[in-house]
Amino acid sequence: MSPNVHGKRVVITGGARGIGQATAEALVAAGARVAIGDIDKDLVQDTAARIGARFGTTVLGLPLDVTDRGSFDEFLSLVHMEFGGIDVLVNNAGIMPTGAFLDESDTVTDRQIDVNVRGVILGSKLAAARFTEQRYGHIVNLGSVVGIEGAPGLAVYSATKHAVIGLGSVLRQELAGSNIVVSTIAPGFVRTELIAGMKPNALIEKLAMVGPDEVAAAIVQVIATARPGLRYVPRTAGAILGALKTVPEATRHRISAAFGLQSLALNTDETARAAYRRRTEAPSQAGAGEDSVAKDPSGSAP
Repeated sequence: MSPNVHGKRVVITGGARGIGQATAEALVAAGARVAIGDIDKDLVQDTAARIGARFGTTVLGLPLDVTDRGSFDEFLSLVHMEFGGIDVLVNNAGIMPTGAFLDESDTVTDRQIDVNVRGVILGSKLAAARFTEQRYGHIVNLGSVVGIEGAPGLAVYSATKHAVIGLGSVLRQELAGSNIVVSTIAPGFVRTELIAGMKPNALIEKLAMVGPDEVAAAIVQVIATARPGLRYVPRTAGAILGALKTVPEATRHRISAAFGLQSLALNTDETARAAYRRRTEAPSQAGAGEDSVAKDPSGSAP
């Protein structure tokens, strides 16, 4: 795997912690040149410095607001200037509020759409323009298994991940002629702050839970093999979802309830989830990542 990753110039959004940080570490270990962007400018610089020191190399850590075109374009331009080009964009930044659909404020709804959908579209568009000019490149977007089969308590989040998966499917067709690979990673529930306060049962733990290192390994693999398409993490999640699609919707929902998925994101421990929720609802305090939060259009980071 390493020879196919070695020397590749990779940028990762939401890279200060969680999946983004784990991916940066895995790629640097495999010989890639890595830049991470995050709304939390202090944390992203610290994370980059720690990874660089660990592996005896330089990792770029730059401020990035994925919802702002100017910020995203400047981020890519700075990396291009430092690395002499960009080969891969990993669109990792995202937020995952939980709770009943009717209880979700419009602000939180808008923020999810802005970060999880607009951020991915904007990053893909800016990177694709650069990749089209150089006639090669790879875009890796972070979807989710709930982008295939949604879960109660994650209505809008599920919708945003449906959008990411749909975007990837179309971009693979549109950009193939420019030698641009588009991959979508669909993780299960990742053991980071993203799922703080959730209480998965043993079955969910076994079949649908993954660590950030497992997601990072899948990202490194699709980059190393230039593999387009949808990749589930864990792979068993794809097999289960495929089997569920063969039965009627009502039956799927009964099976989901039996597994405990119907209540997982509705009945959370709010004390355990408080820090993540505060960062989501208190813009000035947060960073961005698929297990973190990102800046909203008003100029604050939830």
